[in-house]
Amino acid sequence: MTKDNLYFLPLGGSGEIGMNLNLYAVNDKWLMVDLGVSFERALGMDVIMPDPTFIEENADKLVGLVVTHGHEDHIGAIPYLWQLLRCPIYATPFTAFLVRGKLREAGLLSEAEVIEIQTNKEIDLDPFKVTYIPITHSIPEANVIKIETKAGIVVHTGDWKIDPDPQIGRTTDIEHLKALGDEGVLALVCDSTNIFSEGHSGSEGEVRESLLDLIQSQKQRVAVACFASNVARLNTCIEAAKKSGRKIILAGRSLWNMSDAAVHSGYLESTKDFLKDGAFNNIEREKVLLVCTGSQGESRAALTRIANGTHPKIKLEKGDSVIYSSREIPGNEAAIHHTQDELLDAGINVITDYDDVTHVSGHPNQDELKKMYEWTKPKILIPVHGERSHLREHAAFGLECGIPHTLAPRNGMLINLSAKGGPDNEAVVEHGRLALDGTAIVHVKGEHIKKREKLMTCGAIFITLEFDKDDNLKTPVSISIIGLPDIGQEGSLSEDLQLTVQEDVTAIKSKNIQDDDHIQERLSQSTKRFVKALLSKKPIVTIHIVRSC
Repeated sequence: MTKDNLYFLPLGGSGEIGMNLNLYAVNDKWLMVDLGVSFERALGMDVIMPDPTFIEENADKLVGLVVTHGHEDHIGAIPYLWQLLRCPIYATPFTAFLVRGKLREAGLLSEAEVIEIQTNKEIDLDPFKVTYIPITHSIPEANVIKIETKAGIVVHTGDWKIDPDPQIGRTTDIEHLKALGDEGVLALVCDSTNIFSEGHSGSEGEVRESLLDLIQSQKQRVAVACFASNVARLNTCIEAAKKSGRKIILAGRSLWNMSDAAVHSGYLESTKDFLKDGAFNNIEREKVLLVCTGSQGESRAALTRIANGTHPKIKLEKGDSVIYSSREIPGNEAAIHHTQDELLDAGINVITDYDDVTHVSGHPNQDELKKMYEWTKPKILIPVHGERSHLREHAAFGLECGIPHTLAPRNGMLINLSAKGGPDNEAVVEHGRLALDGTAIVHVKGEHIKKREKLMTCGAIFITLEFDKDDNLKTPVSISIIGLPDIGQEGSLSEDLQLTVQEDVTAIKSKNIQDDDHIQERLSQSTKRFVKALLSKKPIVTIHIVRSC
């Protein structure tokens, strides 16, 4: 790395939507922006996060973690990975409240330093000077981060949109962004989520008017499924309940956590208007307004359990209505549609943004991106927060709009923003994905995860051989089959395998009959061949050998 040059290194969020982890470096000092989880799921694991090995090995050079806002894909990995880094965490009050809650649950609150930041005030994290600039998004206190160094200024947008009527919190500080453009911006590191969408993303004010009308027009129970972090949407539900004479029930732990944060930070007056799900059956049907989690079809979320009939306290009936006040996050479509089908099968009305204005995006469409370019006047555009197609399209769009240099990064690319002739990818560092497997943090591509995936698709066979002291089979071969149809050529698969294995053992030469490794390898291969020929499957085969003394 060249002295006095400014570097950008994404370890997550460049190649996927979510799992954001971005690093900046000058003179061997590092600044981290965001530390989030992925929206994706892996077999048996609910939390996927970026692999921070590179910065963990340089943790003594990390001056701090700067958090743009409180969404899970920006703060969700903090309770799992912070102890590897042990750096100060900087956030505005609402986001800091959420971060402290996560650290408290992880038993780390007393160890971590969470520093609350006021917007538009510079903080010195030598060699970086950092300023939080308010911008609108779908959660309170989203911020653009100005990162000033001797090598130049970077504007890191985080997640954002331009909403003149956000309902909650401050509007975008346009004048400050324009002032940055006048000051001179080296690089704009920018949200790419909606690069394929023309025009403007829409306003939360439009959703408010639509939801007020929709909720008032319903005759029976109404459930609103939304992202828990959208405090403006929750505030709209409060207003709708008052206007329609309904009582609000919150179903979902994250909704209660977020409402507590909103009250603490002054975005909601109190939680006294909210009832717990135990009150559901005590309220007249036409007086119920249920706000619930599960808009993405999450298996353990409130709406999913209501739809499949497993929620212990809430049961919707024919004629009730569910309003989806959310978008479909890519990858969740099948789960969402399955939940909606279950609701429809029960005679429940399902209303989505295809039917009315029930949701607007929290990310910038093309017209908003153009405005950001005009205000900040960057020399370089680095698209982030998107899949490969988003980043490539955003880079091309930036060039069309007159930005001199663009580069669509990949996770792990060490990019010199100070290079002559535009940004230069100087190296690729260690990167990847980790997952929370129970309480253990493991590599997503670890050997035991591969075996778990193979078990799911190909099944497993366990064979136990018990030899006496003369090396003869003491008991019949024991066969256990998991995840495969027990259908063989003559009888069952287990019966056929038992016969085949006994024949194989008999055929083993006397010089090898005490060689357990030889027996295990031979029987494993012959069993796999047999099942492959019969079922076109290659199962996991495990051979246990027991010998009498």
